[in-house]
Parts: sequence; C-alpha cells; structure tokens
Amino acid sequence: MIRLGVNIDHVATLRQARKGRTPDPVEAALVCEKAGCHSIVCHLREDRRHIQDRDVFLLKEMVKTRLNLEMAASEPIIKIALQVMPHQVTLVPEKREELTTEGGLDVAGQYSRLINVVNSFKSKNIDVSLFIEPEEKQIQAAHQLQVNSVEFHTGRYAEAEDDVGMAYEFNRLSQAAELALSIGLKVFAGHGLDYLNVRPICRLPGIEELNIGYSIISRAVFSGLEQAVRDMLSLIRLYEKKDT
Repeated sequence: MIRLGVNIDHVATLRQARKGRTPDPVEAALVCEKAGCHSIVCHLREDRRHIQDRDVFLLKEMVKTRLNLEMAASEPIIKIALQVMPHQVTLVPEKREELTTEGGLDVAGQYSRLINVVNSFKSKNIDVSLFIEPEEKQIQAAHQLQVNSVEFHTGRYAEAEDDVGMAYEFNRLSQAAELALSIGLKVFAGHGLDYLNVRPICRLPGIEELNIGYSIISRAVFSGLEQAVRDMLSLIRLYEKKDT
C-alpha cells in the first residue's frame, strides 16, 4: 500500500499573507489525518516564510500519524529539529530566492558535511530521508550515509512539456527506484504531483510513499480539505490496484 503524506506548508503561506492566526496549519493537519493520510509534512525554512517554530512544536504534540519535518542541513534548524523530535526529517536544499524547492539535495557533493547531520538524528532514533534527484551518484551517496530512505524529486517529471518528456523523466525515476531498492533504500517521491500526473508515479518500483501538498491545498479551496485528501487517496488506491 502506498502511503500519502500531506504537506501543509501552503496553509501556513495563506496565514502568513496577513500575519494572522488563521488558517492554522495544525488544524489543517488534523483534518488531513481525519481524511486518512499517513503522515503530515512541513518545511521549516530558514526565512520562516510559511511554517513557524510554534507550528512544528504543536504539530509534534497533535499529530497522531507521523510528522515528517523537511529542513535544510543548517545548524539553527538542526537544533530546533532535535528539540521537536519529529518521527522523520527529510533533508532538502534551500535557497532564499526560490519560490519552492527547485531540485534535489547534492548529497554526493556535501557528503562529508552531511555525515554528522545524519548521525545526529539517527542517534535520537529519528528516521532520515534525503530529497534527491533520480541520479546514481546521489543514490549511492545516500546509501553510504545509511539513511532510511530517499525521496525522489518529481518536479522535472511534473513539469515536462509533453508526453515524450514525461516518459523520459518517468524512465529516469523508474531506473533510480530500482537501484535504490537493490541497495536497501526505501523509495518515496514528491514535488509537483497532482490529481492528473500521479498515476504513473504509483507504478514506480517499490514506491512506498508520496508526499503531496500544493495540488491538495489548491483543490481544498473548492472542495474542502478533507475531501481533497480523500480524493487523492482514492486515486492512489485505484492506480496502484490497476497497475500491479
């Protein structure tokens, strides 16, 4: 069964537009859990553009499934994460000027720096995942770091301009998933996935989890958040059943 993690960052984005108290991402997380999701995902960015420190601490208290904290490998955020003690951290790249995460973490290029970061979380029994491009060198570097899982960046697949481009990117993801599985890594995927393009991703070899945020929160404007989560779960169940 493929699990669904719902990213609630964009609920916080709306709140921060007015620097107000609503909509509350913690309340959103509870609605998502009621709808049947398997984890709550949030990204505590260094510039605090959406999720705030208060949110992360409250989410850890309130979430009944799993809290997956996306974060850059920076000392101030690491310190907060070790205080919060989420069930999982996902290390991602981060640039101040980007609208959203633009690509995967360069694990191979930052290997020596990431060793201590990964070990600091593992020593506290916090699962560690790395958000990476579907590339052999990144997968092998993740394996050497002995993390629990990799989450493949599906942005290039989601943004492909035509069927040929989408097929090419899907093939890259499929080959990467096979390699990751062969060396003992769990395979997750996320970024840019929506109600139309999610079907092929459900066919990735050994895929265990999809992390989706923007498209679910966007649909929630019209259908309500609980229904939007249920709709995505229904599609995942339908597609994994048809394609296995």
